[in-house]
Amino acid sequence: MKQVSVFAENRRGTMQAITQVLYDERINILGSVTNDSGEYGIVRLIVSDPQKAHHALNEAGYQTRLTDVIGVEVEDREGNMNQLLKALSDSYINVDYIYLSFNRKTCRPILIFKTEEYQEVINCLETKGFTVVEDDFYQ
Repeated sequence: MKQVSVFAENRRGTMQAITQVLYDERINILGSVTNDSGEYGIVRLIVSDPQKAHHALNEAGYQTRLTDVIGVEVEDREGNMNQLLKALSDSYINVDYIYLSFNRKTCRPILIFKTEEYQEVINCLETKGFTVVEDDFYQ
């Protein structure tokens, strides 16, 4: 999956300005997380059209980056994130960050996470019975 990361100034109205750009381009936000650090922050977004969002936000003056992330569809029940993280930990795989989205088709949660061992993680999770989400989940 592709994630759009936006480097943005931490000031009033910034999030609304970012979402306005996406709205104007008819891009749906499917998941997001915001991390701030004083004057600037990073907004990480899973959107319906990552390439278009990347281009539109750049045109609007934002510094953006497309990043490969992994989405894993899980059951909506207690302990699902723990099971996923334990499977990765048991395989000595580090997770840089994690946040939540959901699959509009199946109404199930999707855990979005970033790791350096991309293909190794996909193989590990599929071997352990987890459902890795493909890019077509956007449509």
